[in-house]
Amino acid sequence: MTTKIEKTDSEWQSCLSADEYAVTRCGGTERAFSGRYWNTKTPGVYHCVCCHEPLFSSETKYDSGSGWPSFWAPVSPQALSVRTDSSHGMVRDEVVCAKCDAHLGHVFPDGPQPTGLRYCMNSAALELKEKT
Repeated sequence: MTTKIEKTDSEWQSCLSADEYAVTRCGGTERAFSGRYWNTKTPGVYHCVCCHEPLFSSETKYDSGSGWPSFWAPVSPQALSVRTDSSHGMVRDEVVCAKCDAHLGHVFPDGPQPTGLRYCMNSAALELKEKT
């Protein structure tokens, strides 16, 4: 079982940029085609910007055409939690970091094989650690 990281809003604000805080702690979304990783092809592992847990490998990243970094699988099923998001007049599956509950993005059933899933993430929620 993952040990949860819990911090106050003030603590999160002190260690995140304004954009990172708005996305990860307030459930915000960056504009399509604006995030630093939407078009990145650099090999490595994408970590949670809040708690630095590994979430996605560049090996599962693909161009979904959505304007956000998209992956067809996480590094492990335990890295993420999925919960229902009924905001904005629609029902979607919200993806959060299992360790710190950071909002990462959403998952949709229209991705490539082998999973058929599209994990559509916000760049502001991720930190790429390049493969050396």
